[in-house]
Amino acid sequence: MDLLGSLNERQREAVEHGRGPALVLAGAGSGKTRVIAHRIAYLICNGAARPENILAVTFTNKASDEMRERVHRLLGPERTSEPLISTFHSLCVRVLRREIQALGYKRDFSIYDTDDQKRLVKQLLTEAGKTEGDLSPREALSRISYAKNHSVGPREYPDRFPSDSAEAIAVIYDRYERRLRQANALDFDDLLLRAVEVLGKPKLGAYYSDWYRHILVDEYQDTNRAQYELLRLLTTSHDNLFVVGDEDQSIYKFRGADIRNILNFEKDFPATRILRLEQNYRSTQNILRLAGSVVENNTERKGKTLWTENDTGDVATCHRSESARDEALWVAERIREIQLEEPGRRIAILYRANFVSRNFEDVLRDNGIKYAVIGSVSFFNRMEVKDMLAYLRVLYNPEDDIALLRIINTPTRGIGAATVEALTRRALERGVPLVEAARERAQETDGGARASRPLGKFLESIDRWSAQREVMTLGRLLEEIVRDTGYHAMLEKQETAEEAANRMANIEELMRAAAESEERGETVFEFLDRASLSSELDQYDPDARVVLMTLHSAKGLEFDVVFLTGLEEGLFPHAQSLNSQADLEEERRLCYVGITRARRKLFFSWTPFRRSFGPGAGGITIASRFLKEMPADLVEGLEDETRVYAADAFDSSYRSRPRREEYRRDSAVRPPHLDGRPPRRAGDGGSAAFPPDAGDAGAPRAVRRRHHPQPRAGRQRRQARDHVLARRPQDADRKVRQAPGHLANQVPRSCVIIRITGRGS
Repeated sequence: MDLLGSLNERQREAVEHGRGPALVLAGAGSGKTRVIAHRIAYLICNGAARPENILAVTFTNKASDEMRERVHRLLGPERTSEPLISTFHSLCVRVLRREIQALGYKRDFSIYDTDDQKRLVKQLLTEAGKTEGDLSPREALSRISYAKNHSVGPREYPDRFPSDSAEAIAVIYDRYERRLRQANALDFDDLLLRAVEVLGKPKLGAYYSDWYRHILVDEYQDTNRAQYELLRLLTTSHDNLFVVGDEDQSIYKFRGADIRNILNFEKDFPATRILRLEQNYRSTQNILRLAGSVVENNTERKGKTLWTENDTGDVATCHRSESARDEALWVAERIREIQLEEPGRRIAILYRANFVSRNFEDVLRDNGIKYAVIGSVSFFNRMEVKDMLAYLRVLYNPEDDIALLRIINTPTRGIGAATVEALTRRALERGVPLVEAARERAQETDGGARASRPLGKFLESIDRWSAQREVMTLGRLLEEIVRDTGYHAMLEKQETAEEAANRMANIEELMRAAAESEERGETVFEFLDRASLSSELDQYDPDARVVLMTLHSAKGLEFDVVFLTGLEEGLFPHAQSLNSQADLEEERRLCYVGITRARRKLFFSWTPFRRSFGPGAGGITIASRFLKEMPADLVEGLEDETRVYAADAFDSSYRSRPRREEYRRDSAVRPPHLDGRPPRRAGDGGSAAFPPDAGDAGAPRAVRRRHHPQPRAGRQRRQARDHVLARRPQDADRKVRQAPGHLANQVPRSCVIIRITGRGS
């Protein structure tokens, strides 16, 4: 078999790399997955490594499945052993299921998904007397996860991440870790951290490093500190580390990804060979030029220039809409035209934040355009599926308190909230698992028969199912649980007939998945691990003709036509990135990722009137700076107003979108579409109408206007935060009052001056 015949010169050079570290800088659409798959096959076919001594890791199940399938096609079905192709988390689970006893855990540990984690943190906050107003479970969990991704423990947290709530976070973090340990459970971040702990033990680290003699890594730019340390430990006895990545597509800093891992690779691994894959097989020449014109404004780059033999292609189109709903209508109209002209085209609508999708969904549905949304609830995250998985988790890990709390009164069996609270308190005081506290309570007879009886019956069921698990298949065991608990009857009582049928169909699908898992020879823990590590992208249908998703979810995918929407300052780039050069560069990389998803056609859209960020927010916004960075000859429809944005005048003072905005009361400038007094809406109490959005297509366009008398010092601080938020060319002949202070001469003519009256700095 000619493994190299289908590769270009640079790809062959990478595949034929000998021993030692290699960094392959692979641009978007340059065939990086093909290179990794061919290198694995090349190492095996040329006798450089046995299949079982090769490890390839990536970030998603979809990517690992695709890579595994490619390797199988290249090697053929006759192989008796195979390389390990896995995600980072699945690799860590594999190691921990074998070795975690070295850390004092049991091998039957549970893996807490995001929902389990939130339940635990909410419980801890309640115990600590914290309210949602003080600290939300989501915020606490986000900070804990961020700390873990940077290998920072509870004790170091206040010093490493100082803030008003740092001490409170550290306390919750410490209790969270203790409770996880007590439940013999790990969260997603722990899978990496505990695997690093295991491999940090000299004998175990040496064993795995000796076993995996060749390690290949996909999407290296997305690795965090723990993943970096894991790779270092796996290469202690050799330096055969082959990583493929693109620093221009590093977009997961919020998850702990560190772009320095790829930027400093040759420093961390001396004698590194650097190779570049620059030929793009996906996009047209114009799309590549456009992407390059944006990302070249970044400084954190190693440098590469994409090129293609594809057609020049059409120029992109930029459309300015009058509202968010108008934007959705324009996109739907373009989609309808494309579907009529080229019915088979795959189309993506991409956005920076999930809330943007609502108008698109409404309009597409109203126009009869079928679509799929990536990021909706995945199969294993559906209520009924999680309930059944929680039953299995309790049977195989009785110490899993969070799983037990989920099912102890689901379906309702007479175990009330007061009983559960008493059991939780007893378990905490005694330092025992919740199930042990429940058994103690069920055996007591002193005036608690009313509570003890249903608790005892529940525990009898747990014991019966635990015995049956030894003689039943997993699918049959799930059938028993559904029947014995009356789960179907609960659904029929709580849901509509259609919804109950849909939920039961999901449970039946779970039973089939369990049966298929057993047919593959997997253990129940491998089945549960697969369920815990699934993501919404695992449900992605590559045949869907119109797909809606965030830009982050679109990473690694490609479409014939891409609509990149919501290109406004404060939305994209996101407001929280505007004061950090590093964060702004990540937003620019995200724009680059969005552009390079397109094969043939590319559309941009934005609106100066988008209501967002909660009631009372909104107002005039301006076009994204990324539009300004695009050459006019490559984008049709770039108006003059997209060429100026607030950062031109005072980049350092630009802040996140305020809660409330108003026109300067003493300014002669009025929005061009307002004549005289601003129109009122019913119940608005004299305030101007909100900018039109979904459902407001015919409403007058104005900015909400409020007057809040403030002391002089407050006015001065407020004046220092005046921003240019919109430019209207038709205002060119109007006189614009100068902004006060040092900004006076920087305000471009024909600008509307907006005063921030909410939080700005």
